[in-house]
This record gives sequence, C-alpha cells and structure tokens, in this order.
Amino acid sequence: MARIPPPVAAVRMAVRRGLADLPGDALILVACSGGADSLALASAARFAGRRTGLVTVDHGLQEGSDRRARSVAAWARDSGFDPVRIETVSVAGLAGGPEAAARTARYEALTSAAGELGAAAVLLGHTRDDQAETVLLALARGAGPRGLSGMPGRRGLFRRPLLDVARADTRKACAALGLAPWEDPHNTDPAYARSRVRASVLPALVDALGPGVLGNLARTAALVAADNAALDELSAAALESARSAGGLSVPDLAAMSPAIRGRVLHRWARELGAAGGALAFGHVTAMDALVTDWHGQGPVHLPAGIGVARRSDDLVRVVPAHSS
Repeated sequence: MARIPPPVAAVRMAVRRGLADLPGDALILVACSGGADSLALASAARFAGRRTGLVTVDHGLQEGSDRRARSVAAWARDSGFDPVRIETVSVAGLAGGPEAAARTARYEALTSAAGELGAAAVLLGHTRDDQAETVLLALARGAGPRGLSGMPGRRGLFRRPLLDVARADTRKACAALGLAPWEDPHNTDPAYARSRVRASVLPALVDALGPGVLGNLARTAALVAADNAALDELSAAALESARSAGGLSVPDLAAMSPAIRGRVLHRWARELGAAGGALAFGHVTAMDALVTDWHGQGPVHLPAGIGVARRSDDLVRVVPAHSS
C-alpha cells in the first residue's frame, strides 16, 4: 500500500476531527474558490466518506471569474461532489471596502445555499497562516481581545477545520494529489492590507523569530478565544443582574470589574440597536465614563442615532438632541 504523504494525512486528519460530532448521513458543504487551501479541504472532505457537496462563489470582481467558477464546479462534479452549486453575488452597495463587501456577500450566499440544501455544516479553508495574519491585523487595529481571538473554529453553520494546518501543507497536499490550484491575484495585490502582511510582515517575522511564530500566533488566538468565551458568559449574567426599570443600575455597574463592565455595556448597546461593526472602543469608553467618571456630562451618542445618558442611578436610553 502506497504511503500517504504527510501533508495529505494532516489535512485529512484535521477534517475528520472537524466533522466527528456530525451524524454520518449529514450533508456537508465545502466552500471552494479553487485555491490550494479550499481544494485540499474539499479533497479531504470527500475522502472522509461523508455526503459532501460543494459551493463556489463568483463575486464578479475579476475578469473571467465566471469561467473560474464553472471550472471549479466541473471539477467538483467529476470528483463526485453532490450537490454542486455556483453562487453569483454582487458586492454593490454593501458596507466596507472591497474585501469586507465580498466577505459579506460570500457568507450570505453560503448561508442561503446551506439552508436551501439542508446542510449541517459549511467548511471553510482558512489555515494556520490565515489565523496568524488575522491576529496581526487585529493588533494593528488595536482591536482588543475579541479581535485577537482571531477566526473561530466554529460559528453557527461554519467550520474551519484547517486552522491548525500550515498553508504550505495545503499546497503540498494539492501537489501530491495532482490538483492544480487557482492563484487569486488579490492575494498578492499590495492594495490590500492582508496581502501586504502575507507578502512582507509574516516572512519578516519568520526570519527574525523562526517558523514557530506562526503557530504561536494562532495558538494565542485560541487561548484568547477561550478567555473571551468565559468572560462573555460572565458578562451575560452580569447584564441581567444590572437591569433596572429604566435601563441599567449604575451602582451595579460600578461594582463590576472593568473587563466585565465593558462587555456588559457593549452587549447592552447592541441590544439597543447599535451594530457591532460600528460600535467602537470610544463608544464603550464614553458609556463607562457615565459610571466611573460622572460629572454631569451629556448623553453618549452611539451608532444608529442611539443615545445613552445617566439619570440619577441609572443608565437609560434617550433620543439625542440632534436626532429630534
């Protein structure tokens, strides 16, 4: 019996672990762009003997993207994936830059396809290197613990079984399996921050600190994610205990540790209607000052025209003066 190349074995083992809790007859969808990471992922998922379908998303952002999508779909059908879907999306009018808009459109399309097909999970091909890049970009933004936790291994339908697998191993796996990955030009376009990190920052870190730095960054994300999950549980309970007839009790908030209080205020602001993507550190800091540095200041203005003010011993929602 031919020996399985180690990179192929590593990808297959990661996928098997990532699917271990799902029923044997569950439909699994693989999101596949045709790049090395998602091709290796798709091949490993198919090898696992599961009911495996594939979805490729055409964002329409590059010339020939429709031909690439058809090529990926044809490979999937020839390889035994069923069902196979091409989802064509438009990023026009979506919030954020091109990367953020494409990501939003892609996840919406994948979620819709999974719902229509009755899939139990959608597999994404993000690797350990992607996680390291995410952590570095979060550091640069000053994103705090939530950003430093990186991409979750699981969230809802979505699973990322390759977060402990090196990008180099997905390329080697493709080579060993005779797969020809598509090279996305966006991955080397210096107009994108992630591309600059990939091309310059990560290689410089590896040169300076050794190859273990990528795994250490990814491991840091996993540790921070575990801490965040525990703090989120505590803050959810603390929010319930701080509720008052008007809003939130200032004495109860003041008695909390800063780490818990900040999460409580963030969670409450989301309840009031402030979108998480628009809710910044400064908003939460200003709300915190209503509790810890009260000197009669006016309402805090949150996204979506939401105001929060202190009234005696409560934080309450108000209508900002400029919104009336």
